[in-house]
Amino acid sequence: MANSWRIAALAEKHRAMGSNLEDWNGTPTAWTYTKSGYTLADEHEAIRTKAGLMDVTGLKKVHYVGPHAESLLEWATTRDISKLYPGKAVYATMLNDAGKFIDDCVIYRMGPNAFMVVHGTGRGYEQLTQAALGKQVAVLFDDDLHDLSLQGPTAVDFLAEHIPGIRDLPYFHHTHARLFGCPITISRTGYTGERGYEIFCKAAHAATIWDGILEHGKAHGIIPCSFTALDWVRVESYLLFYPFDNSEFYPFDNEPAGDTLWELGLDFTVSKDKTEFCGAYEHFRLQGKERFKIFGVLLEGDQAADAGDELWADGKKVGVITCAMYSRLTGKSMAIARLEVPYAEQGTPLKVKGSLEVSAIAHTLPFDDPEKLKRTAKG
Repeated sequence: MANSWRIAALAEKHRAMGSNLEDWNGTPTAWTYTKSGYTLADEHEAIRTKAGLMDVTGLKKVHYVGPHAESLLEWATTRDISKLYPGKAVYATMLNDAGKFIDDCVIYRMGPNAFMVVHGTGRGYEQLTQAALGKQVAVLFDDDLHDLSLQGPTAVDFLAEHIPGIRDLPYFHHTHARLFGCPITISRTGYTGERGYEIFCKAAHAATIWDGILEHGKAHGIIPCSFTALDWVRVESYLLFYPFDNSEFYPFDNEPAGDTLWELGLDFTVSKDKTEFCGAYEHFRLQGKERFKIFGVLLEGDQAADAGDELWADGKKVGVITCAMYSRLTGKSMAIARLEVPYAEQGTPLKVKGSLEVSAIAHTLPFDDPEKLKRTAKG
C-alpha cells in the first residue's frame, strides 16, 4: 500500500470484507476477500451464471479534449477514430516506434472534440501525454471518476428495473443515466466475456451505488467479486492483462521486452485500411515473423497450474503458462500460454512441468463462448 496515492472511495467496504487492499496503478485494490462469505469459485460462478459486482477504479481514466484530440488518438492508437460518434466506444491498442505492444485501452467518444481513454498499467498514458505537447488538446487524468463493473447474464435484468431503455444499449456503447439518484455514465463493456456494464460515477456517489446494487440485486444473485475473479474469467475468454502475459514478465533471451500484435493475437485491433499510426511500419513488417503465439492449454485433472509453469514437448521446453484456472462449472483446468509457433495448434500434446506434472493439449482460444454471442446479445 506504500505506493497508493489515488482516491479509493470504497476502501473501507473492501476492508470490511477482508481485503488487505493491494496497490494497483496507485489505487488500493481488493485482490481477494476473506470475509465476504464467498470463495473465488463462488465469485467466478456468479459472473458466469448470475452477476458479479467489481470495483475496477484502478483503471486509468483520462480525458482528451480539444480540436486536436481526434488526430492525437488517430496517431497514437490502431483504430480509425473518425468512425466513433458520441456514445460509441472501441477497444484499441498502442504500439511504440518498434511496432511492439505497449498498452490496450477502450476509447469512448464523449462529444465532437472530447474522448475518454480507459486503460491499465501500460505506457499509453505517458505516450499520449508526450504526444499532446504543443497541440490544442487538454489531458485530464480523472481520479475522481470511479468504475464499478457489473458483469453477468442477470446484470441487464437488474439494471432494467432502474434505468429505462438499458436493454437497447448496444455492445460498446455508453449513455448518461441516473442510478439510485446519482448521475452516472454507463457503458456496455467489461473484462469478463459476459454481457456486462461499467458504471462510471463520482467518488462521492460510489458507496451509494455499490451498496444499492448489492442490496437491491440480491434477487438477481448479484454478489461482490474481487479483482482476482477477473483472472479466472479472462482465461476462459482470452482477455490479456498487461504485463502479466507479456515479455515484460517472460523475457526473451538476448532480446528486449516487447511483443507484436501478431504474436498476442491482437492484430484485429488495427482498423481495416489504416496504415498510418505510431509503429505502423514495423507492425506490418513483422507480420509472419512471430516468435511465439498466445494460445490456450487444456490440462488433465482438477488442479489449476501456476503462472510460470513450463510447457514441454519433443523433449524440450516450448512454452510457459501465464495465467490459469480450474472451473467447477465445466470441470476443466485451463490456461493462457506463450507457445512456440509450431506447437500452437489445436490438440498438440504437451507436458506441464512446475507446480503440476500433468499432460495437456494446446487448445484454441477462447474456451468460453467462442462466437462471442453472450457479450453481444440483444434485448
